[in-house]
Amino acid sequence: MLKDVKAAVISEPNSQFVIETVELDDLRSDEILVSVEACGICHTDIIAQNMTPLPAVLGHEGCGVVEAVGPAVDGVKQGDRVIISAPFCSTCPTCMQGKTYICEKALSLGFAGTRMDGSQTISVDGKSISSAFFQQSSFATHAIALGRAVVPVEEHHPPFMMAAIACGVQTGAGSVFNLFKVKADQGLVVFGVGSVGLSAIMAGKVAGASPLIAVDIVQSRLELAIELGATHALNAGDGDIAEEIRKIAPHGMTFSLETSGNEQAFNDALTCLGMGGTCGIVTTPNFGKPFSFSPLQILDRGSSIQGILLGNSIPRSFLPKLIELNRKGQFPYERLITTYDFGDINKAFEDTKAGITIKPVLIMNDMD
Repeated sequence: MLKDVKAAVISEPNSQFVIETVELDDLRSDEILVSVEACGICHTDIIAQNMTPLPAVLGHEGCGVVEAVGPAVDGVKQGDRVIISAPFCSTCPTCMQGKTYICEKALSLGFAGTRMDGSQTISVDGKSISSAFFQQSSFATHAIALGRAVVPVEEHHPPFMMAAIACGVQTGAGSVFNLFKVKADQGLVVFGVGSVGLSAIMAGKVAGASPLIAVDIVQSRLELAIELGATHALNAGDGDIAEEIRKIAPHGMTFSLETSGNEQAFNDALTCLGMGGTCGIVTTPNFGKPFSFSPLQILDRGSSIQGILLGNSIPRSFLPKLIELNRKGQFPYERLITTYDFGDINKAFEDTKAGITIKPVLIMNDMD
């Protein structure tokens, strides 16, 4: 057991994180111990406060150096720098098919607050608390992670850059590259240009999407979307967005990506599609509660709605591709990032909720 680890513990939804000294459990055979250098903050860390038992240690975009390795771990060794990405069970039918991004146990591995066997990785004063969040709980100076769910990386990029791409950035880019497989001159419209949406815009530019349209209500984010490659930017507060998109693309869009969780945006994302078009969704309006929309437009156009998890990505092969695109200057996701000291975690969350920061990343520093 590793003592004197610092972790940000949250006890009630939307309350303050408190950095406390915690104890980590002993490693299982398929786990590794990571000295966390940086950890991204994602919208999932906000909604999880109403899904994961509290008190808990959250955090699911960790990056750091491996300090110890369980005997059953392959492909990772002590001293490697790794990105800790999405967990998967490796034994369900979809995992066996190589589609680990739709692992049958993904929901429980992410939000249950325990390992698969029901045990917890973190204790406070000898009492176990909700942990193993996304099988890492990386709002901490050290984290226990599944060896199979990490991505070894070279040291070409600083840790804060590595931590930023594990979830939201991967989801946005993967939606374009892996699911839509956008080709040159195919139309793509992205509703909501936060970290997921702007990553999709950058990927769309790489793929040659045209028109490439960004939709949001925050003008500064729309301006950034243009700088990152969007051909058009539409403010959702200015009128009928579906009609405006049809003016740009009279035959409709080949692809739409809805990242905002807004009911009107969802309907617009369907309405703007052309014949045979696809609408991808990475979230749902009203946190999954029922809402009204007509499926007739889907039937009439032969179009489809596709749920997207992790951008249909296999992180160990996909994240290095994003890093290489960034190295070449084609995927400048560093423009989304704002860094915060670990001790300023509450400020980082406040700025995220206020829309001030697009992609916050915590820097752990020397807190042990």
